[in-house]
Amino acid sequence: MNKKAQDEMVGFAVIVIIIGVIILIAVGFLVNTREETAVEDYEIESFIESSLQYTTDCQNSLGFISMKELIIECWNKDLCIGGNSSCDVLNKTLGKMIKKSWTVGQQSPVKGYEFTVRADNASVIGFSEGNKTANYKSGMQSFARSGVEYSTSLNLYT
Repeated sequence: MNKKAQDEMVGFAVIVIIIGVIILIAVGFLVNTREETAVEDYEIESFIESSLQYTTDCQNSLGFISMKELIIECWNKDLCIGGNSSCDVLNKTLGKMIKKSWTVGQQSPVKGYEFTVRADNASVIGFSEGNKTANYKSGMQSFARSGVEYSTSLNLYT
């Protein structure tokens, strides 16, 4: 009779220990889950790469052109079919893209940004909004065409 009671107590202790471990694991997950709001470098690089491949509203003789081609057209001061300035289309399209992708504000992880497009170290176009802080993440993408070195860079201030 005494042995049966000891077996029941050991079983109860094992159940309590298992439940305690499960509760500790659950609390650990709840405490360690942080909001994934911090911006990572790879996100900036991906944004730049994908924005260069974005098809714009500007058309040349071959059809609608990518943002990368539009940067080149703007540097060469070419016009889109329809008479629009390639630089105006670049400014409008890239401005909208940046504003929709990177929300700036005190409640946002992004406190400000600075986006620049350069050709042979001369500024083609630039955007900035918000506050520049000491903490920032950045990304850059370069390409060359007809002997001209183009670069796009984005700094996100956190």
